[in-house]
Amino acid sequence: MVTEEEVEAIGRTLVDASQPLPARFRALFTLRNLGGCAAVDWISRAFGDDSALLKHELAYCLGQMQDEAAIPVLIRVLEDTGQEPMVRHEAGEALGAIGNPSVLDILKHYSEDPVVEVAETCQLAVRRLEWLQEHKQEPGSSPYLSVDPAPPAEETDVSKLRETLLDESRTLFDRYRAMFALRNLGGQDAVLALADGLCSSSALFRHEIGYVLGQMQDEACVPQLMAALHSRTESPMVRHECAEALGSIARPSCLETLRAFACDEERVVRESCEVALDMYEYENGAQFQYADGLCKLQA
Repeated sequence: MVTEEEVEAIGRTLVDASQPLPARFRALFTLRNLGGCAAVDWISRAFGDDSALLKHELAYCLGQMQDEAAIPVLIRVLEDTGQEPMVRHEAGEALGAIGNPSVLDILKHYSEDPVVEVAETCQLAVRRLEWLQEHKQEPGSSPYLSVDPAPPAEETDVSKLRETLLDESRTLFDRYRAMFALRNLGGQDAVLALADGLCSSSALFRHEIGYVLGQMQDEACVPQLMAALHSRTESPMVRHECAEALGSIARPSCLETLRAFACDEERVVRESCEVALDMYEYENGAQFQYADGLCKLQA
């Protein structure tokens, strides 16, 4: 049993900007796993930080915890146009992940946000909540123990799922469902089908592709992830997710690239590479005690 004093010590590490970012991430994911009001409170306090990457992960963790106590702070973050788009996007996604239909109106409002990534995220969150209401149940448990922004499609044919994934005439919700079905199926064919999604027109979609490839930890997609990270015209939101995916895959082929981009001009990319290098060491047997699920790091 963790004491109040121990939770407070973990929380103080999270909110201490003088601490190395990987240490703060480990504190965050420890709080996520511990759960409870105190953990939600400490995570909520850190939204005043100046790291968009950290704040994005705060919102992600609150969504994964599915604790309704986090709803007010997530709404404030979504409404705050001074927050970075990737942070607001993650707050919208977290509201959908928690699953309380009371937030439908606010999500519908921000489904028309001028920031396209925020609008698309809120549209997906609305569809997830509507799906939950229609089916009167949560989707089946993810093999990666994550709360996903869309339930997996029922289709199991990789080629058909790939076709839906890449069909930009389909709704984003349907394409996300294909994405998570491919992830759950696993195998190299599914990995390569997903990697083809890194050429899609939606930055939000591409960033989610990076996320699921990181979950799958299959070296087959390393060239595509590297190409996205190398691209100076790619959205930082996508590049950051691809960097973290490389850290999660944690093969020697990833290491040189992560080291090179740890000095990138984009702060969110630099910081993602810093965290990814820490993840790399963890995956390769270092002593770091990441909470289960850190190697997914979302979106």
